Amino acid sequence: MMIEACAGLLDKDNPEDCIRRETEEETGYKISGVRKVYEAYMSPGSVTEMLYFFVAAYTASMKISEGGGLEHEQENIEVLELPFSKAMEMMEQGEIKDAKTIMLLQYAKLNNLV
Repeated sequence: MMIEACAGLLDKDNPEDCIRRETEEETGYKISGVRKVYEAYMSPGSVTEMLYFFVAAYTASMKISEGGGLEHEQENIEVLELPFSKAMEMMEQGEIKDAKTIMLLQYAKLNNLV
């Protein structure tokens, strides 16, 4: 299993609607105030896919399901909620290898979001 921030294909949605939908499906949290922080190509020489990065605050009251993804999409997701310091430690030790997750953790640290 890979540890990664929730994400998904746009499926003809705009990026903001997509991250709200994917967050609800994958984590069980219904978020509202998402904020786009940047967009980037992961490897412009070989991949043309644009990634859109968002952040949002959430509270326990926003939890509406257990998450885990959609069965018909054959998603096998275990929701992890870690202290920020533990996530940074896992990134530094190579346990978190997903580039978008690393970028979002670094963004959160640089901007004092946690």
